[in-house]
Amino acid sequence: MSRIGNRIITVPEGVTVENVDNIVTVKGPKGSLEQPMLKGITMKQEENKITLERKNDNFKAMHGTMNALINNMIIGVTKGYEKQLEIIGVGYRFNVQGKKLVINAGYSHPVNMEIPDGLSVEANGNTEITVKGIDKVKVGEFAANIRKVRPPEPYKGKGIRYKDEHIRRKEGKKAA
Repeated sequence: MSRIGNRIITVPEGVTVENVDNIVTVKGPKGSLEQPMLKGITMKQEENKITLERKNDNFKAMHGTMNALINNMIIGVTKGYEKQLEIIGVGYRFNVQGKKLVINAGYSHPVNMEIPDGLSVEANGNTEITVKGIDKVKVGEFAANIRKVRPPEPYKGKGIRYKDEHIRRKEGKKAA
């Protein structure tokens, strides 16, 4: 039995959740998000409580997934999501120029990344940035793409990493 799927979602004040033609729309103070309902899942809403039900046990895996997706949308339109990244290395830096993020990460050329719609990137100095948005998937995916430019290496720890990420360090070669 899906414990996450059976969880009752409470809708906070100022947030509306609608299910029209199997598309869930969540509107709140920070914006609005849409998500198609997964097959075999139905949504019931009573005042500010949302419960999800499945047709039969064949849709057990999607029961908890849909519950988590709706919960993440509600959190996104009320609080929003953010990921913090830092870059470590001599001469490595971030630079935000309008809707572009310029990354100097030790390559012969700076890497230019277009900031997707619905996201904002704030620079906290030359070596730290914060990616903010209301869609958890977009924020996580863009932060992962930034990290992919120069992943942290285990010997000196140079590269781009999440603010709270711990890099397992390795010992270098021993002298003969």
